[in-house]
Amino acid sequence: MRDGMRDRDSSLNNPNTINSPFRQKRNQPRKRTNPLKQSRLIDYLDPKFLGRFTNDQGKILPRRITGVTALQQRRLTRAIKYARHLALLPFVAQDTR
Repeated sequence: MRDGMRDRDSSLNNPNTINSPFRQKRNQPRKRTNPLKQSRLIDYLDPKFLGRFTNDQGKILPRRITGVTALQQRRLTRAIKYARHLALLPFVAQDTR
């Protein structure tokens, strides 16, 4: 009986047990789904598609939010800027009052 009490007490003192409120969280990278599949073509003439990668103010969203690769982010940035110069996308959002 005494060994059973020792096991229970040792589990209370161990911070890595499952039911412990002091359990350490492990920083495991989450798998993000890539919104651009490898077959998806980034086209500057598609403002609805490019609008998914800008915020409500018209700024380009970073990779860590969108989940695209570095090469795709560079292509998206180039396409968004080219669409802005062609007046397909606004440079800044309009004031909402």
